[in-house]
Amino acid sequence: MKISVLGCGWLGFPLAERLVSVHHEVKGSTTTKKKLSLLRQNRIDPYLVKLPDSFDNTSVENFWKSDLYIINIPPGRRNKNVEEVFPAVIEQLIKKGKEHSVSWIIFTSSTSVYSDFGGLTTEKDALYEKASSPSGKALLSAEKLIRDSGIDYTILRLGGLYGYGRHPINYLSGKKDLNGAAKAVNLIHQVDCVNIIEEVITQKKRNEIYNLVSDGHPPRKEFYQSAADHFGLPRPEFLSDNRNDYKIVSNEKIKRDLFYSFRYPNPMDHTP
Repeated sequence: MKISVLGCGWLGFPLAERLVSVHHEVKGSTTTKKKLSLLRQNRIDPYLVKLPDSFDNTSVENFWKSDLYIINIPPGRRNKNVEEVFPAVIEQLIKKGKEHSVSWIIFTSSTSVYSDFGGLTTEKDALYEKASSPSGKALLSAEKLIRDSGIDYTILRLGGLYGYGRHPINYLSGKKDLNGAAKAVNLIHQVDCVNIIEEVITQKKRNEIYNLVSDGHPPRKEFYQSAADHFGLPRPEFLSDNRNDYKIVSNEKIKRDLFYSFRYPNPMDHTP
């Protein structure tokens, strides 16, 4: 297939590499000129794409001429108007797809589309008014635009990403009086993300929504303090917490539909 990976960052780059290795023709976008050579060296056709400006840039028009778009761009948590701005970008992406007869969109969404509370959470439990953040609401709006576009889609709701130099303990190490000690973590390793997206393409899982989270859901306090000890970092300190209704995102559908077994099922098995 001809595949355009929009956003060749920490996840998109190894994904593009994997897709090249299994003989797809891959185009990759980056927002930094210095990364163009890295993409080219790894047999990824490189494009400098900055949205929304690049929609009218004829020099990158060939990027949009593909069978499949993998949209791997975040809505931007710090953008005050994220609930309007991000869906507007997705709307323009869909327009480009229709102009070039793209047949499939894979969209990396997030488990932030769910409420922070309510226990076991499946793909059917996403409600706009209960999304855990403005970016979660923006993602749900984007999902709806894609589902209603008439183009085949697969929506992947990713948990927190970790692995290969990226671990969430780096953001919380040494911090005090943190909330949500008993909150279950919903994480997924980079390797499992790449593996699953490859399987979605290979098995042609179109017009589906999947949660991508690992099997294990330890409480935040236990997870982060264990990670701090493992990496030799100052422990974060949490306030007491007696809640028991935090969300635990279910991965049963992805395991059942793809017959997938997680390479890193338990985030307590800390990896570099």
